[in-house]
Amino acid sequence: MNQTPELLRRLLRAKDHMDRAPHEAWPVARLAQVSAVSEAYFARQFRQAFGLPPHRYLLTRRIERAVALCRDTELPITEIALQTGWSSLGTFGRIFRDITGQSPGELRASLLPGTAAQAPECIARAASRPDLNTSVSEKRSGGGGRKKDPPTTPEVP
Repeated sequence: MNQTPELLRRLLRAKDHMDRAPHEAWPVARLAQVSAVSEAYFARQFRQAFGLPPHRYLLTRRIERAVALCRDTELPITEIALQTGWSSLGTFGRIFRDITGQSPGELRASLLPGTAAQAPECIARAASRPDLNTSVSEKRSGGGGRKKDPPTTPEVP
């Protein structure tokens, strides 16, 4: 890894901003400004440092928060979508389903009352963190980042 400690501190500053306020809009330009680097450089270095592009990292945080609100509150799904930074209920529901495999309503219905996790919240969140190593469109099309078997050639006698 060729990233300097100073650069890593700057990237972490941007990541901390997203963690503190995932409901806010965090375009790459704003994050790059927080980190005091150019947009393209920020996007490349963030991905190298944290393993995900900034947008996918933000999606992870938003969906984690939405899952927690579905689990721990009686808020309407529309209010959960708004509180977690979504302006479109349809987009929220589609991405929520693509990432978690269930709609917000299905997730809430599958949780029985009183079955909240007894583990600390940070552990529960880490265990249920969505996997965004593949894009949502790849998951939707069934690609999911799985490797295909190499083509076989017929044996010639």
